[in-house]
Amino acid sequence: MAVAPEAIVIGASAGAVEALSVILPALPADYRLPIVVVVHVPADKRSIMADLFQAKCELAVCEAEDKQPLFGGTVYFAPPDYHLLIETGKSLSLSSDEPVLFSRPSIDVLFETAADAFGETLIAIVLTGANGDGAKGLQAVVEAGGVALVQDPINAFASIMPETAIQMSPRARVMSLGEIAQYLKEV
Repeated sequence: MAVAPEAIVIGASAGAVEALSVILPALPADYRLPIVVVVHVPADKRSIMADLFQAKCELAVCEAEDKQPLFGGTVYFAPPDYHLLIETGKSLSLSSDEPVLFSRPSIDVLFETAADAFGETLIAIVLTGANGDGAKGLQAVVEAGGVALVQDPINAFASIMPETAIQMSPRARVMSLGEIAQYLKEV
């Protein structure tokens, strides 16, 4: 990457907790980048993702709020039943627009808005999942000059999401969860 990265976006669905448990706890408390995460969670239930990962990580972890500014060393999880967007001013926005690929929050929505906000300074990661959400958004990140990483489908709990992302973005780097964690530690 020719320019220093400014943000990381991650999308996951089935098997997300296990996959994120390899990546997020590996990052140190003084990590300089914000990390914004969409995990498909049921709309009618309170999400425990932020609480679960706050206990596992050195980083600050929270559930994203509307108009919240992004800070390095913080993981922001999308709340249930809201799309999470990144605005061009590099703050977060919540939307209750229609689901995308049956999902709200949608990985595509996050990735596409993050690509607009950060361009070539964005790292986008597609992890395990059982539908194609994230593939179109990853393509937008690649077109904006950002870095695209995809969990190796062979090691994914559910391989459809990473396989679809690779099909739509063949230049994406396919890596194991451990390799993704190491890559993020070194940027």
